[in-house]
Amino acid sequence: MKPNRKLSRRARRVALVVHVIASAGWLGLSLGLLALGIAAATAGSPAAVEASVRGMELFADWLLLPVAFLTLLSGLVLSLGTKWGLARYRWVYTKFWLTLGTTTATVFALRPGVHSAVTAVAAGEGLRDAGDVLFGPVVSLSAYVFMTVISVLKPWGKTRRGSNVANTFA
Repeated sequence: MKPNRKLSRRARRVALVVHVIASAGWLGLSLGLLALGIAAATAGSPAAVEASVRGMELFADWLLLPVAFLTLLSGLVLSLGTKWGLARYRWVYTKFWLTLGTTTATVFALRPGVHSAVTAVAAGEGLRDAGDVLFGPVVSLSAYVFMTVISVLKPWGKTRRGSNVANTFA
């Protein structure tokens, strides 16, 4: 017998709205970080560089992780509580691992890179490496755009597990 794991219609809609808003927020934050990173990397004055990296620090410290975790959590709720499942469709499985990877990269790469840039600029050293403020936002923005595209197009069909589950419970 097929397990009943479906969310009610109302719960699914709430989870979907939360997920779309959180995901769009994460995408927007990444775009904002990239804009600030470009401003920092191309600014002619030390004051403009410092303002840009401090803006990045504000995003990185206060907004990125809550939005990332909300995206991850709402995506898990949707995948486990709907017909899509977590490992039944390749696009869902891909989104899960990319979301987990980008959340981890936010903690261990993007935020430390921004903090390094802020420390250097505050010490009067200027921006040592533009990669500290550009690499993370470019990678994350690319990942989020890709995840948005596969959310809309739903490519690749079922995983081997999804095909076996469908055959088992048919």
